[in-house]
Amino acid sequence: MARAAAGGVFLLCGAALAEEEGAACASLKDIRLADVEIAVATAVSPDPVWKIQHPYGRGDIDVDKAFCRIEGSIEGNIGFEVWLPEKSAWTGRMLGAGVGGSAGHFNYVDMARGLRLGFAGATTDAGHKMDDKGWMLDAKKAEDFTHRAQHLTAVAAKKIIAAYYGDEADYSYFIGCSGGGRQALKEMQLYPSDYDGVISGAPGPNNPVLSARHLVTALRQQANPEGSLANEDWQLVEDHVAAVCDANDGLKDGLVENPKACRFDFADLRCDSDKSDACLTDAQIEMAEAIYAPLEDENGKAVDKGLLAGLRARPGPAPSLILEMFGQGVHNDPDWDPQGFRVSEDVTALHKLMPDMRADNPDVAAFRDRGGKIILYHGWWDSSVLAQQTIDYLASVRAKLGGDVSGFMRLFMAPGVYHCSGGPGADDFGGFMKPPAVEDAEHDMLRALVKWVEEGDAPERIVATKIGDDGETRFSRPLCAFPQSARYREGDPDDAASFDCVADPVLERDL
Repeated sequence: MARAAAGGVFLLCGAALAEEEGAACASLKDIRLADVEIAVATAVSPDPVWKIQHPYGRGDIDVDKAFCRIEGSIEGNIGFEVWLPEKSAWTGRMLGAGVGGSAGHFNYVDMARGLRLGFAGATTDAGHKMDDKGWMLDAKKAEDFTHRAQHLTAVAAKKIIAAYYGDEADYSYFIGCSGGGRQALKEMQLYPSDYDGVISGAPGPNNPVLSARHLVTALRQQANPEGSLANEDWQLVEDHVAAVCDANDGLKDGLVENPKACRFDFADLRCDSDKSDACLTDAQIEMAEAIYAPLEDENGKAVDKGLLAGLRARPGPAPSLILEMFGQGVHNDPDWDPQGFRVSEDVTALHKLMPDMRADNPDVAAFRDRGGKIILYHGWWDSSVLAQQTIDYLASVRAKLGGDVSGFMRLFMAPGVYHCSGGPGADDFGGFMKPPAVEDAEHDMLRALVKWVEEGDAPERIVATKIGDDGETRFSRPLCAFPQSARYREGDPDDAASFDCVADPVLERDL
C-alpha cells in the first residue's frame, strides 16, 4: 500500500529533504504525551549501513534505511523505542516488536526488519532492564512485564507516528515468540484495538504450569544425578524417535511431521552393560519416563499432559525467569530456595498473585469482531515452551466462540523445530527475530498476515525453508494450517511443492 505525499515535503529533494526530515525528527523531543518522556530523537542516516548490537549478543544488526529513532520512557520505568522510516518510505503500517524471556531489552531485529518493509516500529523493554535483578519484587514492574508495558508502548507509538507523519497508521501489527508470543496473546485478549494482526509464536498460554514443569524437572535431576540426562542423551532420544516415526508422513527424511502420532519406548535405548554414548542406563530411562509423564502435584493430580515424542528436557537448573517468578513473585524472597517448591501451593499462589502471567483467556470475540487476525506458530520439538499448550489454547477458543475460528485464528506447527527456531526442521518462515530468506507472502508469516488483514486472503500454508550454515537452502516444507499435516506426494523430496496438506485425524482429536 503506497501513501500519498503530504504537506509539500516530498517536493523537496536531496539534502533539503534530509534536512527537513531531520528537523521534523528532532522536533518530536518536544511533543507532550501524558506519562511519556522522549529522551532522544535522532535522525539516522546510514552510510552505507548503521549498526546496532543484537539484543542477545549475536553480533551487529545492519540497517541501511534512513529513519528517525525515538528513545524514551513511560511512567519512569518502561523503556521504549520507536523507529520512523522516511516519510516517502512509510507504508502506513506499524509493527510492534515483542521481547522474549525475562525481557529487559529491545527487539532491534524485528525493528530493522519492519523498517526495511516501510513499517514504523515500536519495542519496549517491558518495564525493567536486564541487570535489574530484583525487578519482580516491584509490583508495578511485574504488572508492566505481564501486559501493561506493551499496551502503553502501542498507545504512545501511535501518537508519535501521527505527530511525525501528520496521519495515523492505517494498520498495526505485532510479532513475538516465547515471552513475545505471550505478549501477543495478552494484546489480543486485553487490548483488542491495539493491533489489527498479531503473530504469536510459542506463547506458553499457561505460563505458571509450564514453569512448574521446568522447575520440577530441574529439581528431579538435581536430586538424582545418576539418572540425569545430558544434551547428548536427549539427542539420542530425539534421533531414536526420528528413526521410529520418520516415515509416518510418507517420506523418510529425518523429520517427524506429527509427534502426537508417534509411539516409541525408552526401553529400546537401554544399555546392554556399561554406559556408552549410544544408550541410556536404567536410572536414565526411569528419569526420562518420569519427565515425559504428565506433571502431577503433591495430591497426585495431573496439571499437564506430559511431553510429546522426541522432546528434550533442559539439563541443569531452571531458567532464571522461573526462579524469579516463584521466588520473588510468590514468596517475595530474592534468595528463595527452590527446594521448598510445591506444585499445588506455588502454582496456585502464582495464579493469584500474578494472574496476568497466564495468557489463556479464550474470550477474544472483541478482537475477532473488529476484524483482527492472529497467526499462531509453534515448533513441534520446542522443549522450552510445550506445543501442546498452544494447541489446547486454539481448542479453548473454538469451544468459547462456538466452533471454527479459522476466519481470524490459524495455527501452524513446525516439524523438527525447537524453541522459536533451530532444530533439524525448516525454521525459516518469517517468524520472530528471523527475517525470511524468501520475501513473499508464501514464505513469510508477516507478509502473509498483512495480506490476510488487508486483502482478506487467509494463509492455508506457509512454506518454511531450511538454510544451512553456508547460507544455502537445504530443503523446504509446507507448514499446514492446523489440524492438517504435510504428506509427501511425489517429486523432489526437498521441495515443499512435493507435499500436500491433508486432514490429520490425530490432530483433529485435539479440537
